[in-house]
Parts: sequence; structure tokens; C-alpha cells
Amino acid sequence: MNDDSGASAVEYGLLVAAIAGVIVVITYVLGSYTQGQFDGACDDIAARVDSSTCDAG
Repeated sequence: MNDDSGASAVEYGLLVAAIAGVIVVITYVLGSYTQGQFDGACDDIAARVDSSTCDAG
């Protein structure tokens, strides 16, 4: 009898690692996009209000 459970575990591990990698990339890309959207909205608001700043720091 062949025991392929070790190979299956490795395959599942690779699949989980690949999915995690895709999630990290998507989060990074969407995070950058979202940050840009918030920065743009803040700049628009600041342009319409006297002595307003968008510095969060």
C-alpha cells in the first residue's frame, strides 16, 4: 500500500502559502489605493477650509 498523505500535506501547505501570498499582495495594493483616496479627499476638504491641514503626524 502506498501512503501519499505526506505528499498531500505538502501540496496543501503550498496551496495555503500561495493563497496567503495573494492575500498579502491584494492587501498591499488596495491599501495603497485606499490611502491615496483618503489623501485626495483630505486635500479637497483642506482646500475648501481656511487654515486646515491633512498632516496626521
